[in-house]
Amino acid sequence: MEERLKSVSAGERRVFAAGVAERLMSRHEALPEEEQAPFTLSLRPLLNSVWEGVLGDLTAFSAVNRGVATYMLGEYCHNDGQDGPDDADESAAAATLYAAHAYLFGCHDFAFWTSGRAVEAVDQHLQHLAETEEDDIPVDPDEALASELQRQLRDLDLIATFSKDLRYSSLGLSLDTSIRLRVELRTPLSSQD
Repeated sequence: MEERLKSVSAGERRVFAAGVAERLMSRHEALPEEEQAPFTLSLRPLLNSVWEGVLGDLTAFSAVNRGVATYMLGEYCHNDGQDGPDDADESAAAATLYAAHAYLFGCHDFAFWTSGRAVEAVDQHLQHLAETEEDDIPVDPDEALASELQRQLRDLDLIATFSKDLRYSSLGLSLDTSIRLRVELRTPLSSQD
């Protein structure tokens, strides 16, 4: 995955990271209320701004920048290890923050780390199932992890079909192009299938 992310444009990496973060955020938002993390939910506006930015809205930059700065200056960004609050380490929260950094800087590392959080989320879900199921886990762990990686590769293939539009998206896109990309990219990248 890392080599593939290195080989695509910064615009493609930005959209990829937003798509992965969106799937994790949507899953988190679908959890029962008592299992939802308030900090993670508080990042929804940031992720929405990331989407606007990766789809060519130049005004989103300042909103994403402020969102990242708020995190960096807040209690969840710390070096206290286990003694500090851990909400920012929840998969959807971490992926959203990585996607925001991917949008701001365009480097492959943040997109790769976003990808890794999705794989980690699958692994954590399987561990949770193993702890709560009386019988065997209904899913083969290797297949589930492979499925997530295959999904990410399919996402990159889809994004590649729009590479011409995305290559310079950080310089802004027309409203018509942004709307088209919202339908043709955001919707399928956000789906849980």
